[in-house]
Amino acid sequence: MSNIRNFSIIAHIDHGKSTLADRIITECNAINERQMSSQVLDTMDIEKERGITIKAQSVRLEYEFEEQKYILNLIDTPGHVDFSYEVSKSLASCEGALLVVDASQGVEAQTIANVYVALENNLEIIPVINKIDLPSADINKVKHEIEHIIGIDCSNAICVSAKTGEGIKELLENIIKKIPAPKIDENSPTKALIYDSWFDNYLGALALIRIYDGSIKKNEEVLIMSSGKKHNVLELLYPHPISQKKTNILKSGEVGIVVLGLKNVSDLQVGDTITCTKNEAKEAIAGFEKAKAFVFAGIYPIDTDKFEDLRDALDKLKLNDSSITYEPETSLALGFGFRVGFLGLLHMEVIKERLEREFKLDLIASAPTVTYEVHLNDGTVINIQNPSELPPVNKINFIKEPFVKATIITPSEFVGNLITLLNRKRAIQTKMDYINPTRVLLEYDIPLNEIIMDFYDKLKSLSKGYASFDYEPIEYREADLVKLDIKVAGENVDALSVIVPKSEAQSKGRELVKAMKEIVPRQLFEVAIQASIGSKIIARETVKSMGKNVTAKCYGGDITRKRKLLEKQKEGKKRMKAIGKVHLPQEAFLSVLKID
Repeated sequence: MSNIRNFSIIAHIDHGKSTLADRIITECNAINERQMSSQVLDTMDIEKERGITIKAQSVRLEYEFEEQKYILNLIDTPGHVDFSYEVSKSLASCEGALLVVDASQGVEAQTIANVYVALENNLEIIPVINKIDLPSADINKVKHEIEHIIGIDCSNAICVSAKTGEGIKELLENIIKKIPAPKIDENSPTKALIYDSWFDNYLGALALIRIYDGSIKKNEEVLIMSSGKKHNVLELLYPHPISQKKTNILKSGEVGIVVLGLKNVSDLQVGDTITCTKNEAKEAIAGFEKAKAFVFAGIYPIDTDKFEDLRDALDKLKLNDSSITYEPETSLALGFGFRVGFLGLLHMEVIKERLEREFKLDLIASAPTVTYEVHLNDGTVINIQNPSELPPVNKINFIKEPFVKATIITPSEFVGNLITLLNRKRAIQTKMDYINPTRVLLEYDIPLNEIIMDFYDKLKSLSKGYASFDYEPIEYREADLVKLDIKVAGENVDALSVIVPKSEAQSKGRELVKAMKEIVPRQLFEVAIQASIGSKIIARETVKSMGKNVTAKCYGGDITRKRKLLEKQKEGKKRMKAIGKVHLPQEAFLSVLKID
């Protein structure tokens, strides 16, 4: 057991985590050259296409050092702020972490956030400076930044190039020397933490576990502590990206996959504890905090018969991504669907894409919203995620909205642009610190509603892609908010309702109807698009009707024949306007995201 090392790789987006993991796997000869590919641990197509890690992945490696064989359990984690829950889950099952920093970019916002999670878990942190082969690499500057911002001693930081393989041997030796072996008690009752799970079409629901005490053997009966259900262990596997190896026993300190043959996805919960029925543990391992959804959106099948298929798909996806929440809801415009909670906008995009790809569904998503705290006149407080649930204005005393603490690191030349953007987004500055003459750290309190739309895109374009951004929730604060409704052909489209600050309602309403006018397809009758607050219309645009040429069949003859046909058409159009239904394309629901 003293030869086991459990460690994670943490870093900001694009600082080279997945490439470093590839290089470590190659160095340990875990995969031959023919099977090797870039981002080998990123198993989903969507990860390879976007070049990002979405799911943390584990691999068991063997490495020989000073004539002893060591087992390295490596976990590659995502870098994007929306998937920080994956990072905290992974770090709960490790003893150490490699903090990877890009030699040319330096410390970024997500680097700081991930370090704090690692420190909370009391992990041994090894600073690794990557991409030293780049012409713009400045190792001394980066060492100074890590010491100044994070406070970790960098005199022995390891400099590597994951691309060329330089420094990888030294890194592996440092992992073995510096990261402690797992603390274990062979004789105490078995305790294993489930830190990931997914659904396999052949084996059912699988659990990836880290064993803290005792051991689990094949064919042994185990108990899942939260549900109290007992199951037989059918198979035990070691995690591996290509060929998972079978084993008959998982011992204390090890990481492995348990196959229990579960068909029901709700029987496994990430953060749960598994113990053996022979020698039961009295209490469960303190799991990790459940992820809290920040952003909510309605997801509906375009074909309304597919509602049950969407429910099954969400059940299976929940097993693999425990951070999503969902409950059924109905919309007058879109029919039956689910209100789904996400950790951020990228998370929402990825989940929608995974549902469409992996489960062959055609889906439509409404505009994302956050949770508001509504204080009513009678003293009761309700939480709403859907603007259409907002009570009438005369019943509301005041509304509170969620605020987040945003950390932005940017080159100093873009500070002016970013402060202008942040002021427009109702943000309040709390800190401004020059890390060095060319880089600035900004801290702001900002309403979550202002950053879920297009804030990240604007931040990147205003800073030419150099600014990095991270946020964490802080509290709810009172705000003067109103509900903006959109009517199409006289009917309220509940999926397009948004909650906005009263001072911006007029301009947002105008922008939204203008954007909608370009998207709503022309009908054989005029379509009015209106924005309203309560019963007051504040903006209107009209989509002109398509003219059908009813006089095409008249070849000459008296003008009164044509006039009769045109009059008849006018009557018909009036009647159509009264009963006309307009089908809105998906772009109409996304137009809410594009208004500024």
